[in-house]
Amino acid sequence: MMQDDRRPPVLDMTPEGGFREAPRPVGGSWLDRALMKVGGVAVLAAVVAGGLVLAASAVVILGLLIPVLLVAGAVGFGSLWWRVRRARRGGAAVFVVPRR
Repeated sequence: MMQDDRRPPVLDMTPEGGFREAPRPVGGSWLDRALMKVGGVAVLAAVVAGGLVLAASAVVILGLLIPVLLVAGAVGFGSLWWRVRRARRGGAAVFVVPRR
């Protein structure tokens, strides 16, 4: 069994629950603070870039789907037009009833 040589931290507290000494700031050196700010800006830039990539891919997908929509609409219109034309030639009354 391995024993941990580290001692637990000592919290010097008052009976009311406050600390006797002011806590030390995290990341004491100026380099740590500067790197923390630069890292925060880098994470923000990565999130913004990811959003732009997502928006650009949505635009590309829509750009690819618009011609498909136009061709499918033209084929549907042509099919209906041809059926109505043939029905009128035969002397039938033409009613277009959408189905659900």
